[in-house]
Amino acid sequence: MSLRLRPRSFLQLIALIALLTASQNVAFAQPKPKPRPKPKPVLLLIAVETFDEGEKHYSRYLYDVANKHRYPRNMFAAAPSLPPCGTNTKSSRTWVDIYDQAGNRLNTFCDLAKPSNLKRIWFVLEQNVIPPSWIYIELNDRKTNTKYKSNLGETTL
Repeated sequence: MSLRLRPRSFLQLIALIALLTASQNVAFAQPKPKPRPKPKPVLLLIAVETFDEGEKHYSRYLYDVANKHRYPRNMFAAAPSLPPCGTNTKSSRTWVDIYDQAGNRLNTFCDLAKPSNLKRIWFVLEQNVIPPSWIYIELNDRKTNTKYKSNLGETTL
């Protein structure tokens, strides 16, 4: 038994072999992986400290962001091209605001230089002031105009 190909079929076979060989060497473009979204901050009350200043008595409520290691360091880099924080013209790219459950701001941190600085954020009230039942924080990445809102954190240990 012999295989006989017509000239046209023979050329088609050669073209098919060439195409298959060439396609093996072509790198197919892989889609770029989507950046993983940054997580919601996990807020934990770590201590309530009391102190006196003059004749007034205060309570400082100290918090930690338990998943602070999940935020990149560049989110906290100095950002002189963005609006300043008061007279601080090199404030960080990301500011941290602490709010009570009604949305009233209790404190702002605008000069945290790295995510590990989220281990000791706080707000202060006079001791005769009843603290809010719950608070939350927002990380405000001013470069990307993105806010990351935390869980509700307690104000009692």
